[in-house]
Amino acid sequence: MDSLRALYRIGHGPSSSHTMAPRRAAEIFENRFPQARFFSVTLYGSLAATGRGHLTDQAIIDAFGEIPTQIQWRPREVLPLYANGMEFQAFGAQGNSEGVWRVYSVGGGALADEKGPLEEMAAAYPWRAMEEILRWTRDTGKTIWEYVEEAEGDTIWPYLETVWEVMKRAIARGLETEGVLPGTLALPRKASSYFAKANNTGDVLGRLDLLFAYALATAEENASGGEIVTAPTCGSAGVLPAVLTLLQRSSQLPESKFLRALATAGCVGNLVKENASISGAEVGCQGEVGTACSMAAAAAAYLWGGTPSQIEYAAEMGLEHHLGLTCDPVAGLVQIPCIERNAMAAGQAVQCAAYALLSDGRHRVSFDQVVETMEQTGHDLQCGYRETARGGLAKSWIAFRQVLPAPGIDRLGVPGASHDGNEEL
Repeated sequence: MDSLRALYRIGHGPSSSHTMAPRRAAEIFENRFPQARFFSVTLYGSLAATGRGHLTDQAIIDAFGEIPTQIQWRPREVLPLYANGMEFQAFGAQGNSEGVWRVYSVGGGALADEKGPLEEMAAAYPWRAMEEILRWTRDTGKTIWEYVEEAEGDTIWPYLETVWEVMKRAIARGLETEGVLPGTLALPRKASSYFAKANNTGDVLGRLDLLFAYALATAEENASGGEIVTAPTCGSAGVLPAVLTLLQRSSQLPESKFLRALATAGCVGNLVKENASISGAEVGCQGEVGTACSMAAAAAAYLWGGTPSQIEYAAEMGLEHHLGLTCDPVAGLVQIPCIERNAMAAGQAVQCAAYALLSDGRHRVSFDQVVETMEQTGHDLQCGYRETARGGLAKSWIAFRQVLPAPGIDRLGVPGASHDGNEEL
């Protein structure tokens, strides 16, 4: 099972699979052909279908710098190994081909080609199922974060400290920044106003309002290309930081507890990544926001003093109640419904943790069973519901736009939000 360094990646949004990974692939390819005078990149499947909304082309062009680059889009053609495929080709001064490379974005910012994963961040995790980890905690008397520490070593803590700092900075920027998010939807930022209102509401509602504001802050930062941490992906990056920030504000717990909560959540995310998928292109949004909710529920249960069994129960519910969630980004942007989903999932994560702590941790459906079910459900989803922007809300939005009263004006009277002519949508 990979190190948490491969799960918690620090980078810029709006998408780990569509922005971070393609940019890194371009950087790798350029280093292989430093004398190239021209690059051609063909995007396939989901990368092509929603690439413009996710800034895939811009990420690749930025990585290549001054070298001329041609981007080709083939949204209805899928390469053999994975939905998010790319083919890079380098050309010399005489127009001769110097090399071709097929590579895949496999979720969470990770890359793989025909030879396998490009980046091996393996840690000495002896178990790859939650039930095995729970058995280990019962046998040793230790808890889940200690399992992570034994596998990763002490060097994981400075990295998690950096992760936590980046998460907090993203929330701080998101709470401060106002205006409109980039893209054709002309979607206004809400985190700042939600935060102001939350500080003037009652105790119970105020805590919920703050949770929403924190989740929106990171999700909006991601949508605008800001620096965030994949937890487990860019599109779901707001859930875990929101829950941790709320609990930090409402408690006197030391910083070390929040790093241990990150380790606990990371173990949950790693199990989903190892045994199923965290890629919206492969299993829908249940793999992204569902996993994020599961991770945040586990973290909250730990911070509230939950046993390993109660933590597992919270994580199980967080994923179970997102089964079947589709990935259908309107206009191919990580905005609608993605931003609101981060806020809703954060709220549900807190509820799952609270519910689990009322129990003794025993329940009928295990976390491992839900992970297996999620993977099968994702494979059963039609392609249009797996990050292609050709089904669900994305399709409904296109139909809605076709009956608007006037070009460039939506039914709420917002100008400048007309469809951008992206033929792949």
